[in-house]
Amino acid sequence: MIIDSHVNLHAPQFDLDREAVIDRARAAGVGLMLTICDKISAFEAVHAVAMGNPDIWASVGTHPHEAKENQELTADDLVRLSARPRVVGIGECGLDFHYDLSPRDIQIAVFKVHIEAARRSGLPLIVHTREADEIMGDILETEYAKGPFRILMHCYTSGAELAKRMAALGAWFSVSGIATFKAAQDVRDIVAEMPADRIMVETDCPYLAPVPMRGRRNEPAYVGHVLAELARIRGWSLSEAESRTSAAFFDLFDRVPRP
Repeated sequence: MIIDSHVNLHAPQFDLDREAVIDRARAAGVGLMLTICDKISAFEAVHAVAMGNPDIWASVGTHPHEAKENQELTADDLVRLSARPRVVGIGECGLDFHYDLSPRDIQIAVFKVHIEAARRSGLPLIVHTREADEIMGDILETEYAKGPFRILMHCYTSGAELAKRMAALGAWFSVSGIATFKAAQDVRDIVAEMPADRIMVETDCPYLAPVPMRGRRNEPAYVGHVLAELARIRGWSLSEAESRTSAAFFDLFDRVPRP
């Protein structure tokens, strides 16, 4: 099956046709989707999407843009919410020093809370990182040394050095529609070197629609274009890419039953 490992189906861009979007994904061969929590105040909406669809699972967490909203968030809070049915990951969380929509010290503090929750719950940590390679690597290596946890570097577009550091920690990586963009050869070069058994694909919809859908609202039905580009980069057949990315997803998100 094709799995879209990162969707944002609670987003307001889908308010008028959410069920139709989900139906189109299924018709396109998408067998599973993981819908992502971007802030705790949105968790109930995220969770409701997963509870209403047997092929959709959910995460719980706060995006670095929203860290300022959740400055009092504790690992206990996240662990409690992660025990809900159909919740399989912690995040998306991390650091974004490009937009700095939350102060950096708050981003770092909230990110560390998520790491502790991932360690305690045993669920994968879904990491967003932008223009923060050195400090991201330092935080994850330091925290991992205190006690291991599983890491997914979502929509990976950071540098080759951070990719190597994360691969050494056993991290998984997800590839998005950015890999199809004409100007993204540096991303494709890194994708070519990712651990073959720890790669998955995502849309990050409604954002980052892949070529040839670029400029449109993204949706899970388009993840096949990302899969095709991954196959081309790695020299895999489409069926091999599908098999490998599905296996990687189930290896990481092991609360999701294998079919």
